[in-house]
Amino acid sequence: MLFLVRMDVYIPLDMSEEVTNEIKLREKMYSQELQRSGKWRNIWRIVGEYANYSIFDAKDNAELHEILIGLPLFPYMKISVTPLCRHPSSIRDDDT
Repeated sequence: MLFLVRMDVYIPLDMSEEVTNEIKLREKMYSQELQRSGKWRNIWRIVGEYANYSIFDAKDNAELHEILIGLPLFPYMKISVTPLCRHPSSIRDDDT
């Protein structure tokens, strides 16, 4: 199943730069591992915001939930999930 996920990040202002940088590094490593595996298909930054839109390919809601709660930045995120399905007018075979 494909899911459109919006992630808005709210790092506490009183968090130290050292801790912030360590969490961001772990986040980058985790997200790139998911991208290489095909679970995190796309990621786009939202201009002017600390947020992104991403496409995930997970077998079901439970798998997506496990992926998202595994994000090191998860405790500092507001996440919105929209399940997607193939449009009958699509000419692409790889958008399932």
